[in-house]
This record gives sequence, C-alpha cells and structure tokens, in this order.
Amino acid sequence: MFNAFAREADRLVPTDILATAGAAPSILWADIVRPGAAEARTASALLGVDIPTLQEMEEIELSARLYEEDGALFMTVSLVTGAEGDEPRLTPVTFILGRSSLVTVRHDDALSFDQLRGRRLRGTGRESAHYLLIDLLDTTVDQVADALERSSLRCDAISREVFGAKTGKRPAAGDPSRDLEAMLGAIGRQGDLLTKLRESLVGMARLLSYYSARHPDAGRDARTRVRTLQRDVQALTDHASFLSSKINFLLDATLGLINLEQNQIIKIFTVASVAFLPPTLIASIYGMNFELMPELRWSLGYPASIGLMLVSAALPFLYFRRRGWL
Repeated sequence: MFNAFAREADRLVPTDILATAGAAPSILWADIVRPGAAEARTASALLGVDIPTLQEMEEIELSARLYEEDGALFMTVSLVTGAEGDEPRLTPVTFILGRSSLVTVRHDDALSFDQLRGRRLRGTGRESAHYLLIDLLDTTVDQVADALERSSLRCDAISREVFGAKTGKRPAAGDPSRDLEAMLGAIGRQGDLLTKLRESLVGMARLLSYYSARHPDAGRDARTRVRTLQRDVQALTDHASFLSSKINFLLDATLGLINLEQNQIIKIFTVASVAFLPPTLIASIYGMNFELMPELRWSLGYPASIGLMLVSAALPFLYFRRRGWL
C-alpha cells in the first residue's frame, strides 16, 4: 500500500504516486506499508531509491541497518506495535532520507505514523524531509513513553496483588482470591513488553546518533530537537531498565510465594502423618489377636482403645499448635 504526500504551503497533501512518475521529487513523504515484490519494484522506479525487503530490514548487523547509498540515508529501527494489547510485536521500519523526500517502509500498522499523518494533513508543523523524520521519531518516542507508563501502572497493580498492599496485610498462603499462576502470566507479559521496548529504544538511540553524525549541518532547531530526543530516549531506556528490575523482583517474589504454598501443603501432610502414627500403633497392637491378650475379654476394651487413639492423635496436634508449627 502506498501513501504518498506532496508539499503544499505548510501542510501535506495526499497524491497518487502512480500518477507522478515524471515528478517524483515533488513527493515529500512516501509511506509504503507491506509492499510485495512487485510493489517494491514499482516504488523503487518511481522514487529512485532501492526499497529493502523484509528480510533485509530484519538483519541485526549495524551496517545493514544504518548506511548511505546514492546520497540517501537508510536507517532501520525496530518499533513496538500492539503494545496496548497482550501481544506486542517488534516490527522493522526503514526510514530512507533523501535530499528532498522521506520514504518509510514498514510491514505493520504503527499508531505514531497515523497520528503524524493526521497532524500534517491539518497543516501543523514545518514541511521538510528532515523535520518529518524528526517528528516521526518524536511521535514514536511519545508512544514508547506511554507504553512504559502503562507498564509501570500494571507493575504497581501486580505488586499490590502479590504483597497485599491494597488491604494492608499480606494474603495468606492458599488464598483462593489470589491466583499466582495468573500473576506469573501477567509478569511474563510485562517482561516481554519491556524487553521489546528496550530493544526499540536502543535502536532509536543508534539511529539518532547516526543521523546527527551524517547531518552536522542541520539547522539549529533540528539539532536542538535531535539532542532533546536523544536525552528522552536515554531517560526512557533507564526507566525501562528500572521496570525490568522490578519485574524480575516481582517474578522472584511470586515464585517464592508459590514455594511457600507448596511447603504449607507438604507441612499439613507431614503433621497429619505424624499425628496419626500413635493411633495407628495402638490399632496395630490390638489388632494382633493373640489368645492371651487380657484386653480381648474386657467389656470396655473397645471404647477404651478408641478413646486412647483419639487422645494419642490430639496430643501431637496440640503440641504442634503450641509450638506454632500449624
């Protein structure tokens, strides 16, 4: 899918890229979404740049993600999509910055692109390829910040559920209102999201450094905004690292609670087996049926043996309770 825009005064105007074969330089921004092989060849011919394939965009080597070719900068970064749901994804996005145009190639939907396109169509912002690139990165960083804020709130909610801060006391082991398996799932999802966000932030930091090195002659406003973005990316990276540490702490705490519950169950079985040992011994003695056992002809033998077994079971139980083992 092609989304092409031309410059008109201080705003973007949608244009039909297929009808501008002879005026490709007038296109300010071409947003190419999920291009097939035929579409990539068409876009390359119309825009005069080589559109990378998805396989090329997914390469992790720095030289394959940040390079210059025919006077255009090719900068690929992995962005997080679907961060609002339970299945966040990392998708590569390539920014191709030419002398007078910006081409973006992506294979997934991105909210930041839609938001910027809406603002630009309303005529807000300075229209140039460099400012479009900076605005796209700025909007993307804002999306990452929002995702980190939501993740922080979810981590706080998990922490309250694990440690019982909401009620002022720690929930008892085996409390049916606390689903530790569900907590593990929630912690795992947040850990996965934070890993993807950190990877995206690292990629954006490299992209900004590469852009600054390749365009030291950019305008003062552009340089200031790039430096601000670099500081924001570094701050968000530090915050993501803090949240990752918190997630690891919550994971250890939850696993510890699971171990405590398992130990509690084992302790109950152990106490029960120990408490029933004396009654079992008594029942075994009077179940031998030897001929010369004097209690066999005693009229109170049966109730006496039952009472003795109950007392022998109650004494260990009371002892365990007094020692605080139950």
